Amino acid sequence: MPQPPILTDEARRAALAKAAEARRVRAEIRARLKSGEMDLPTLLGQVDDDLIGKMKVLSVVESMPGVGKVKSRRIMEQCEISESRRLQGLGRNQRDRLLAALS
Repeated sequence: MPQPPILTDEARRAALAKAAEARRVRAEIRARLKSGEMDLPTLLGQVDDDLIGKMKVLSVVESMPGVGKVKSRRIMEQCEISESRRLQGLGRNQRDRLLAALS
């Protein structure tokens, strides 16, 4: 099994700070979706941004107003999207089915 890279203390702190910032931004996006301040087509238009593109589709669907854990998994199954899929990995047909299911 490969060993993790050896980082200096400074590099480790920088990586932890970068990861914390990414989590904060993703949580803010999910909150904006939940409140209706942002809609799904707008978010899907920004998947080229690395922070947005690496969000899991399941967490985005769960963040939509009126959609909980059970309904989100049902929608994902209907749209034939794996629970581990990330936004940047969605194909055109999957994206279209997801938008149709949530509109």
